[in-house]
Amino acid sequence: MSGRKLWTCPKCGHRFVTTNLWHSCGRHTLASHFAGKPKQLRATFDAYLALARACGPVTVYAQKTRIVFQRRVRFAGAVVRAGFVDGSMWLRRRARHPRLARVESFGRLGFGLHFRLRDPADVDGRLAKLMREAYDTAGRT
Repeated sequence: MSGRKLWTCPKCGHRFVTTNLWHSCGRHTLASHFAGKPKQLRATFDAYLALARACGPVTVYAQKTRIVFQRRVRFAGAVVRAGFVDGSMWLRRRARHPRLARVESFGRLGFGLHFRLRDPADVDGRLAKLMREAYDTAGRT
């Protein structure tokens, strides 16, 4: 599957591994996610995004309620809350981190890990290692 060309939605321009995959199909901006929020949250998000971009090419899609990071598939993202960034990533295994706030099970597909990030300093080396793992996993899908 990793060698197949991605399908591009003709309406929103987002790319997917499957033709006509259901999605919210909208055009939104990163700036809209930070409107009325503390400037520190944008700096925190930018530090989190920098972890993803340090791994290699990343496409960033601002959607209505979240921001996603994609390699071949979506491997990480963020939801901007009033006082923190809910940084998330997809791993095949459970992981530990001091800022880990929630874990979702996707069955045989792995886990969605959610990190509560309030400050750019929260984006640390341990989080960078997990991001690398998520990025590598997304390249094999």
